Amino acid sequence: MIVIGGFILGAILGAATAKRRGGKPADLAQYGATYGIAFAILGLILTIVIARSAAP
Repeated sequence: MIVIGGFILGAILGAATAKRRGGKPADLAQYGATYGIAFAILGLILTIVIARSAAP
């Protein structure tokens, strides 16, 4: 769930960043995808850290 949430949050932040910079729709999509993937990877790392620290 952290990975999915990270992707969605990243996509929203990326699109907002592109819109703030005056980007066209293609820019919004590219920034949204890039930020979404980056945040999903961070969410995956966080999930692994949590799972390893919770295991006995």
